[in-house]
Amino acid sequence: MRQIVLDTETTGLSAAGGDRIIEVGCVELLNRKLTGNNKHFYLNPERDSHEDALKVHGISNEFLKDKPKFAAVADELMDYLCGAEIIIHNAAFDVGFLNKELELLGRPDFRSVVGSVTDTLAMAKEMYPGKRNSLDALCDRLGVDNSGRTLHGALLDAELLADVYINLTRGQDALLIDVATQDSATHTQARVDLSSFDLPVIGASEQELAAHEEVLKQLDKACGGSSVWRMASSMA
Repeated sequence: MRQIVLDTETTGLSAAGGDRIIEVGCVELLNRKLTGNNKHFYLNPERDSHEDALKVHGISNEFLKDKPKFAAVADELMDYLCGAEIIIHNAAFDVGFLNKELELLGRPDFRSVVGSVTDTLAMAKEMYPGKRNSLDALCDRLGVDNSGRTLHGALLDAELLADVYINLTRGQDALLIDVATQDSATHTQARVDLSSFDLPVIGASEQELAAHEEVLKQLDKACGGSSVWRMASSMA
């Protein structure tokens, strides 16, 4: 499964009001693993950033003057995103800006090109109702190191969000069982009577127990409390 974690920086908050994208950062995941096949663009928005936006991303108007316009990278960007699941924090904001840029070029809207869009802000609100669910707040909650994030930056934020997403969804795929394969194996393999064997019980070593405890701690962080395995262990 190919997933792209995406973030943008903009000149302001209103795509409908004429604000434009100034930076796009994308991080690729394949089977939930970072591939290093990332994309990063600075863009000339053909207008100045609002003062409040400058305080957020710190990307000066002067710096962007010689950068390509969105039209120059649109093909490369959309070909890269084509068919993938796109993971965005507060997706409505970024997708709205991308749709506006594509509209100005007379191109199809964003969702018609990509496979699907997953909003990690919506996921976090469902998992942590009533709590702060900004990217920084989620980094703190899930143990993701965001100490290098003094200003917003599209590529850095996409890299952080990739880590946050993996933590938010930890264990979702690991516990799936291929029932069809299991059933097939049952029918094709002969059963062995183990009653005549004296099977030794081998306990976990101290190193293995420590590694198990570390996994439980990570699961506790990911679920915002005690994991099911932790509760089951205490009841045993």
